[in-house]
Order: sequence, then C-alpha cells, then structure tokens
Amino acid sequence: MKAIRIEEYGGPEVLQRVDVAIPAPGPDDVLIRVACAGINFMDVHTRQGKYRASRTYPVRLPCTLGMEGAGEVVQTGANVRSCAPGDRVAWCISWGSYAEYAVVPAARVARIPAAISYELAAAAIFQGSTAHYLLDDVARLQAGDTCLVHAASGGIGQLLVQLAKRRGVTVFATTSTDTKAEVARRHGADHVMLYEDGRFADRVREATDGRGVDVVFDSVGRTTLRDSFRATRVRGLVVNYGSVSGSLDNLDPYELGEAGSLFLTRPRLADHLADGATVQRRADEIFAACLDHTLDIAISGRYTLANVEEAHEALESRRQLGKSVMVIG
Repeated sequence: MKAIRIEEYGGPEVLQRVDVAIPAPGPDDVLIRVACAGINFMDVHTRQGKYRASRTYPVRLPCTLGMEGAGEVVQTGANVRSCAPGDRVAWCISWGSYAEYAVVPAARVARIPAAISYELAAAAIFQGSTAHYLLDDVARLQAGDTCLVHAASGGIGQLLVQLAKRRGVTVFATTSTDTKAEVARRHGADHVMLYEDGRFADRVREATDGRGVDVVFDSVGRTTLRDSFRATRVRGLVVNYGSVSGSLDNLDPYELGEAGSLFLTRPRLADHLADGATVQRRADEIFAACLDHTLDIAISGRYTLANVEEAHEALESRRQLGKSVMVIG
C-alpha cells in the first residue's frame, strides 16, 4: 500500500511516499481501508518532533503520519465486538491515516451515520471531539453562561463558537484580522474583536460591566494568556488547549490568585477519550449537529497522497481558515 512516512523530524521535505505492506490488526484493533484523512496541526507537530517525548501522544519515529481519518472496516481483531467488516467508521488520536490502510484500536473507532460522508467524517471527528470535550467536560457551559474563544476563525474555534451558541451561551470571539472576524460573526459569535496586543481583555470587561467571562478558551498561548486572565471573572476558568504563539514558560501560580482566584487547565483530548462508549457518544453528538445544520464544518482544502506537502505548507502559513482533508480511497 502507499503511505506517507517520516524517518526524521523537520519541514515538509521529510515527508516520504513509500510502498509498505498492509498492516495486520492486533486482537483489540481494526484494519480500515482509508477513504479520507483529516489534515491537522497535530500532523505538522508530529513531523516537527513536538511529540518526540510525549507520554500522552506516544508516537515515535519512524511513523506513518495522520491521526484522523474515515473509511471502511475490512478486518477486526479477535477481541473486537464493537464493529464488523463493512462498517463505516471514523477515528482520531491514532496515527497512520496518511495511507491506503490503517490499523486503529477499536476503542478509538466511531461508527458514522449513512448520511455523513467519509469526507465530512474525516473533517469532523477530531476537531468536533475536541470542541465537545472542552465544552462538555472541561468548561461545562450551560445556557446563560459567557465564554471567550480565541482564534475563533480557526478549525476548532469555529466549532467552539457554534456549539456554544447551540447551548445558549453568549460568545465573545477574537481574531487577528477583520476578514477572520467576519468568519466568527458568520458562525454566530455575539461579540467579535481583534487581539490588539491584549486590549481585547479591556473590551470584554467593558461589554460585561466589569465582570469578565465565565470561561476563556485560549489556543494561542504566550501572546494572549495573561490577558485572558484579565478577561475572566473572579473564580472563572481559563482553558489553554494550544500554544500557537509559543508556551508561557514563566508563569507564577501567584498570578492566578491576583487575577481573581482563577482556575487554569491544560487538557488533552486523549485523556477525554477514555473508552469506546465515550468516543461514540462524542461522535454521535457532533454528527447529529452536522445533520441538523446547527454545526457547519467548512472543508476548504482537498489534497491527495501526491501533494500532501502543499497541505502542510498551507496549514503552517495559515492560508486556509477551514478544514483540510486528504482524499485517499
């Protein structure tokens, strides 16, 4: 089979197209004929070596890239009862989807409805599950609450805005340009503003009569995190789920007290996909939102195994606002 592998860390030039044997599933795995693979920053980070020592995401060299995909089950391991050959499925946080076939732990696989295409499933399962656990498990937002979503025009940001609005939450959103701000407004954000070197926090305080929001979803990191504290109400929650601008490596917990006895967390999706039932539950809710049109997932880039370098370059340069997928099967 054809696959995209890396044997060293680096830029897009380390991506290799290779012919390898179709992998065999273990007793708790399924073998899937890949139809589409999602293309994510986690793939870029894997290629760059950011997970080389991670315990949460233990992917090591050499490896086949791609941690999200959708396709048809063709073989199951001896212990698998949750799906069968012929099932249409999607998965994430299991590497190997940049290939014609992938072996995936059965506990990471979710069945997909007939009305959901492989392309949409591959675009939705990772970012949708991420937005779902951030809202449902971490923030526990309910109707009448308020939140601030940074990078609201990005893939996960767009879903956070839409799913929060679906729950009756008032959404503040930040973006880096006016064009991106229009994307956030189109997806339902109530208040949209630019970062303005941290002045977004002042604008949030003004709009909430000095109170601040209940929860901030911060995927930016170093350039926004301290101002995110300023935008959060007393005893509020700041969720740092990414570090696009770099990590804040000089944070004193004392600052959280001074900012209003804040709670700060750095969650990861893998810890919120505890079992197959949880994986399926998150997927069911995301696919249901897609089908009732309260969740719009824009696919702005389509690639193949032949031009995956272009996909990575587009991600790193932020040339695409929606999700990219690789059409394989």
